[in-house]
Amino acid sequence: MRLEIISPEATLYQGDVTSVIVPGVNGSFQILERHAAIASVLQKGELIIKGIDRQLLTASHADSFQTKADETSLLIQGGAVEMKHNKLIVLID
Repeated sequence: MRLEIISPEATLYQGDVTSVIVPGVNGSFQILERHAAIASVLQKGELIIKGIDRQLLTASHADSFQTKADETSLLIQGGAVEMKHNKLIVLID
């Protein structure tokens, strides 16, 4: 699936991934390839991404991402997420 992570300052990532776990207001949930359309508000927590191409991370923000084993994570203060047509857009604060 295609993932875009957008902050007020810049687009932090734009590329393909295999799954994303987001901190929803009612608990974390996972979004996989071809997930049904969804929109949700996010709370403070960890965004966990599998299958990310680290070379596509915005150079000025690459240090914000942490990599461990096969996943990359990003701490967020909140935001919103929308999945539609196999494209996931994450707007973060």
